[in-house]
Amino acid sequence: MHFIWSLAAAFFWMSPTVAADFAHRGGPEPANIEAVSKQLNADPFDMELLISFGTSKGGSAGHLALAIRDQTRDDDLVYSANFYADRDPKHAENFYTQNLMVRIPKNEYLFKTSSSLGENASFGLDFGEIYKRSVIGIRAYGVPAEEKAALAAYFQRFNDDFRARTSNVEYHLGEVKYDYLRLNCAKTIGSAFKFGAGYTELAVSNPWLFTNIRALAALRSNIPTEMAMKLVEAWNKRGYGMDVVLYKKYAGSSYVDPHEEEKISFGDLPNRFPSVLSRDFRREAGAYEDYDNLYAMYLLYNMGKYSVWIDERTKRLEIEKSKQPMIYPTAVQLAVESARSDSDSYRRGLIFRAKGTRIGEQPNNTHLYDYITKDKVD
Repeated sequence: MHFIWSLAAAFFWMSPTVAADFAHRGGPEPANIEAVSKQLNADPFDMELLISFGTSKGGSAGHLALAIRDQTRDDDLVYSANFYADRDPKHAENFYTQNLMVRIPKNEYLFKTSSSLGENASFGLDFGEIYKRSVIGIRAYGVPAEEKAALAAYFQRFNDDFRARTSNVEYHLGEVKYDYLRLNCAKTIGSAFKFGAGYTELAVSNPWLFTNIRALAALRSNIPTEMAMKLVEAWNKRGYGMDVVLYKKYAGSSYVDPHEEEKISFGDLPNRFPSVLSRDFRREAGAYEDYDNLYAMYLLYNMGKYSVWIDERTKRLEIEKSKQPMIYPTAVQLAVESARSDSDSYRRGLIFRAKGTRIGEQPNNTHLYDYITKDKVD
């Protein structure tokens, strides 16, 4: 049965007479992408951390990438660790494996249904993220041009080392290649700031010590949300302004990735706020109770400025500004107080009204950031 399905999928891609559906690979996309991008880019931010939601039911840490703004271009460039650059021969057959750090225009990364990387790029990961999951963008203002140039150069360093099969460098022990636990998206982004941009105080874990014990390596792995929280704290210390954009998942995509063993459409995949390593890590979406996850969700909500989504009826992007973002110190203070109180109430099994508001976990476009109660799940 699997062979028949794969043969049919291959025929689909080969036939020029078959038109792909909206929100499918190679299909139509929102007609106003450039106009919405121009509206967002009217704000003079310099770079944007992009935190992608998780798509599995439990233990889902999501993904972390960085968009750097170039004033000479109409679009930012996203630097993202390539999940398939792990030297696995199976991945070399059907996936883009030329670089460890891919560089993708931000509109393509978020909204496009075709990729400048070619046919082997992964839909929903390398491009077209919002058809598969929500993405949180943390935008930074006042970043020196020298810092942005240093980051871009260090991402190129990753690729140079990857192609040369270099081992044992300052940012990694062992061969430079993607590893979900040891050299993942969070570690590459953190390392670029630490070693490339001079963030010497930034803590970037190295799980190499537990090379033969995967469970112990997992405990020391760099996690996207945790790294993002470290970076926004570092940005605040450097005096950078910040705000947040929520790019909401389009829930109507019936696309099924032919490479996945379990055939689930993008629209039916979970859309989970990416968990930190805690007791929450195996919980279902909407059931987070630990302090660290609550703090991150409340902080990002407090800093929120825009929400972007696809209107189901018009198939066009919509943008909404529903509230003024709090400045970072105020957002932190409120998030800390609310997360402490709410996590304590959860721990004690109380029935209570949460003090904090969580950044959205569900692809529900009725509000800028969706409030999710304990018993509401995807």
